[in-house]
Amino acid sequence: MDVFPDITFQFGSYIESFVNYLNTSLDAFFEFIYIVSSNFINGIEQILIGMPWWLFIALIILLGWYFKSLPAGIVYGVFMFLVGTFELWEDMMTTIAIVMTAVIISLALGIPLGVWMAFSKRFSIVMRPILDAMQTMPTFVYLIPAIFFFGLGNVSAIFATLIYAIPPVIRLTELAIRGVDKEVIESAESFGSSRWQMLFKIQLPQALPTIMAGVNQTTMMALAMVVIASMVGAQGLGEQVLVSINQIDIALGAEAGISIVFLAVIIDRIVGGLADKFQKHRRIS
Repeated sequence: MDVFPDITFQFGSYIESFVNYLNTSLDAFFEFIYIVSSNFINGIEQILIGMPWWLFIALIILLGWYFKSLPAGIVYGVFMFLVGTFELWEDMMTTIAIVMTAVIISLALGIPLGVWMAFSKRFSIVMRPILDAMQTMPTFVYLIPAIFFFGLGNVSAIFATLIYAIPPVIRLTELAIRGVDKEVIESAESFGSSRWQMLFKIQLPQALPTIMAGVNQTTMMALAMVVIASMVGAQGLGEQVLVSINQIDIALGAEAGISIVFLAVIIDRIVGGLADKFQKHRRIS
């Protein structure tokens, strides 16, 4: 039998040394990120948990009515009420807080990076393999540096979710900016528009529907991470799914699982409706 030659390359040890170097050199930076992220997510969670249940359901109905239709809004409200009857209301609020925090950070970083990639071919060439790795790397691998830098808890969950969820909004932002009609850009240039004026008054408005599709994908991918993130101490519905697996609790697993499905459906429809509103507004204008 032909045996592979006795040649080894300890790639993992180099990565470990690099991560150790980052942890030592940027300890204050990671501590700052931990404090800001922790306070941010705790603030959102306290607002959501402190809100009366009927008010939250009413807001969901109104959002569903505005972005889809009144029957859809009523269905979304029923979904939320059912989650409350499962005794998972606070867990759902925690999950929403984690997803919202991860999505807000993803958009704050992803959209500017996508714009940068659209304007710089060199930066795009560098970023594309990185984004490929972020999307194809097994999600469990993200949990290792998350624990190393931030310990167990919701902040680690946000860090792991961010890596998994940010690529779609970056890619679609770049695609949207590059796809803006060149004749429109040439017309703006002929009138003396600066690059920033073209970006904010022409390219971003034209690209907004596609960017919103990226926002939707990022949100769904962030929600898909809630169960995996529970393995690093994230609370919420994902934690309940993990508990049900450990205890072989079919009832709890079914209730927590369907609650995540309800949440995914509502978020997908509302964000999708928001994208449709932007599209209609752009056509009218």
